[in-house]
This record gives sequence, C-alpha cells and structure tokens, in this order.
Amino acid sequence: MPRRRFPLWPRSLTGQVLLALALALLLAQAIGATLQYRVQIERRRDAQVHMLAFRVLNAWRRAGEALPPRARREPPPPDGELAGRRDGDGPGRDGRHDDPGHAGPGGDAPNHDGMAHGPPEGGSLFRLMRPVSVPRFVPLAGEQRLGHTETELREIFAEQDVRLADVVVVERRLADDPTLRAALAARAAMVPRDDQPMSDRMLVAAVQRRPGGEWQVARALNLPGQPHMLAMLILQTVFLYAVLVGAMAFTIRRITRPLAALTARVGEFARTRSPQGRLQPQGPEDICRLIEAHNGMEDRIGALLDEKDVMLGAIGHDLKTPLAALRVRIECVEDEHERRKMADTIDDLARSLDDMLSLARVGRPSDPLETTELSAFVAALVEEFEDLGEPVALADSQRVVLPVRATWLRRALRNLVGNAIRYGGGARVAVARDGAQAVVRIEDDGPGIPEAAIARMLEPFKRGDPSRNSETGGAGLGLTLARAIAEQHGGTLTLANRRDGNGAIRGLSATLRLPLA
Repeated sequence: MPRRRFPLWPRSLTGQVLLALALALLLAQAIGATLQYRVQIERRRDAQVHMLAFRVLNAWRRAGEALPPRARREPPPPDGELAGRRDGDGPGRDGRHDDPGHAGPGGDAPNHDGMAHGPPEGGSLFRLMRPVSVPRFVPLAGEQRLGHTETELREIFAEQDVRLADVVVVERRLADDPTLRAALAARAAMVPRDDQPMSDRMLVAAVQRRPGGEWQVARALNLPGQPHMLAMLILQTVFLYAVLVGAMAFTIRRITRPLAALTARVGEFARTRSPQGRLQPQGPEDICRLIEAHNGMEDRIGALLDEKDVMLGAIGHDLKTPLAALRVRIECVEDEHERRKMADTIDDLARSLDDMLSLARVGRPSDPLETTELSAFVAALVEEFEDLGEPVALADSQRVVLPVRATWLRRALRNLVGNAIRYGGGARVAVARDGAQAVVRIEDDGPGIPEAAIARMLEPFKRGDPSRNSETGGAGLGLTLARAIAEQHGGTLTLANRRDGNGAIRGLSATLRLPLA
C-alpha cells in the first residue's frame, strides 16, 4: 500500500467527503461571519455619522441659524439614537430645551482652545455630550483625522442643502476628552456601575459653516455591537453542520454500502476464483449497473475457468494414457541403458505434466483449509527426504499453528526442498513466527542465483544455467508453482542470496511467509 501524503486525511470515501464538506462549510461560515462583522461595523459607523449630523443640525436650528428649507424640517432620530432625546437635543426632564449656545445647567463654557471645562457634576452622559460652539477646534496630540468619515459627513449635509467650509472628525477615548474628563470622574462616584457607558470611545466631529466662523463640536458614543452575534453564528454553524452533514452521511452511506459489498465480493472472488451466488444490485442506479456488470463479468470468468479445468482434465487424461503405454512398451527394449534413459524421459514428461496441471488448478483448490501445527508438518516432510537418503536437516523451529491446505502446501515445500537439494547439494529447513505471519525458510549452500535473474526465476518455464539443467531436469515450473501456492494461502515467496561478511555468495535462501489467520 502506498504511503499516504496526509496521515490525518481519512482513507474511506465517507470520511473524505464528510471532512471536505465540513471544511468547506467552516470556510463559508468564516467568510460569512467576517462579512457580517464588517457590515455591522459599517452600519454602526454610519449610525454614528448620522447621529453627529442630526445633533449639529438641531443645535443650529435651535440657535436660530439660517438653514435651507430641507434642513429646517425636524428630522427623525437616526438609527442607533438611544432613547430618542436622551442626548440633550430636545426637552430635558424639566421640560426646557437645552441651549447649546450658553452655559446653563449642566452646560460647558467654551474657551479659546475649542474645549469646554468645568461642567457641573452629575447629569445624563448624553446631556454632557451635547454640541457646543467654540471659536476654534484643534485635535488632541496623536489623534488622526478620519478622512472617509469626514467625506461621508459632508455628503449628509449636502443632502440637506447645507454647504460646509470645513469638517474635522476624530476618534477619542471618553477619558481623554477635556470637556468630559472631570464630569465623568464625578459622575462615576454618583452613578451605579450598571449605568456606566457601554463604550469608552466616541467620535468627535467639528463642523464650520463659514470660513473664519465658529465651530460646532458634536460627540457620539461608539455604538456597541450585537452581544449575542458570536453565539448566534455558533448556533447557526452547528445547525448547518447537523443538517448538511447528516444528509450527506445518509446519502454517502447509501452509496458506499453497496460499494463495500461489491469490494468484499471482488476480494472473495480473487481468493477463490469461484462465484458464490449473485450479488444483488442495490443503491443508486449507477451502482446497480456496476453490480450487474460485475455479476456478468464474474459469470463469464467462472465459465472460462470451468472450461479450462475441463480442457486440462482432458489433456491430462489424453497424455497420461500414452505415457503409461510407452512405459509398458519400453520393457521390450533389451538394452538396459537405453531402457533406463527412455524411462527417465517418460518420468520427466509425467512430472512436467503434473506440474502444469497443478499450476492450472492452484487457484481453485478443492480441499478445505485445515488447522495445522506447521513445525510438525515440516518435520514430517523432512523425514520423508531423510528416508530417501537426501541431505535435508531440520533447524531450530518454533511451534506455529495456522490454517493451510495441506496437500498444496506439501507440494510447494517439496519443490523448494527439491530445488535446494538439486542445485545446492542439501537443504536446511526452519520454521519461525514473525508477528502475524508464519515463516518457513529453506537454505542451501549452492552457488546462488545472479541478482538480475532472481525475479525471473519465479516466472513459468524459466530455468537457470542450461548446462546444469540438462543434468537436473525439470520444466522450470517448481518455483512458479510454489509461489502460486503461497499466494493462494495469502502469503508470499521470496528468494535471496546468502552472503558472508565479505559479500561473497554462500548459498540461496527461499522464504515462504503465510498469514496466521
């Protein structure tokens, strides 16, 4: 299995789709929240600017300033104006209008620097922030003029047919404002904590109608944001996740369930090469068509395999009968040497025919799996070779129990041990456990195999040195059959040269690995 580039990325289709949907939804919600936040900020700032214009126009109208007809009409309070007239631009609690042109009760006496000092203690914060007229206005040290807000304020006055000579808008902390500093300190000692301002910053706008004329200074608190906006966004996100992810999980499960069944069926067919009934189409129409196509392909492959078995059975019968007849006829040959050569040739043909038939049937075994103690199984096989006088030894082995097809596994091990005896002069066999696998290792002390030829030796009809094969015989199917039997059990067969400390080849090692379950 290839190494995954992103270890945390899910491997299943369901997990990948749901994670992609969740990330896309998170990104969309983040963008939406950012846009809502910016809109809220712009809306609050627009409300502040309209509030400043509203207060300045009211102050001019009450002071008797000559205003255009449109500006003389009493405009409605702008959005964000709290409690209607609480800022002192209308009748107070005593029923009188607050006059921004003089220092009355709660008023501010302007001086030459454009600031007002010494307001009376107490009173409404909005009354303290009402517009005042000053001879000149100078921003405090470090304050930056808000050019965009100044342009917006000019446009609002232009809509009222009021032309301005100059406009200055800055943002300021309430505690830094000379007009409000003393009053806020006194008011903080008199007003309960829960009646304190909701913001400690404000916009200060100074407007001059005529060059060289007085400045009208108005203040407006920064409007608070929606306190539950974050909670609303979180609840909205959770709701969307529940609805969308739930719907997608249901849909994807409906798609992946038949795909999982089809995957299991394909894997089973690859192991057994024998159809086990038909897989019922289910799921969406596309998946149903895929399952139907697989059923048709499976039936066709099964029919071809059956035809192959019938054909191979017929070939084996047709060839073995003449070979048996030849074996009988060579008994009439008087020359002992010639008769032995003819018998050996017939035996080679019979063994090659058995290997070819076994290789053709290895993918569709008829015998079931049997739970076997592998070290005892290998020890019995070694004893058979020892009884024949072959140089085969059983090395230290571990007890390993696993399910195998004994007939086929015995055939594979015989081929491997026979090759070690034939080409290496002897064999050493060992059984061990390696994690969840059983390992059978067959070693010899022969010349080994060139590294470039090791992979080719596992292919059908591939043999080693032809000069050597003329003596050893065989059709080149022993290793191929052993590998096929190993793969039939879900295992592997590998060949490797054994080397000494100097890197010289000292023999060949064939390693058969089988899963324990």
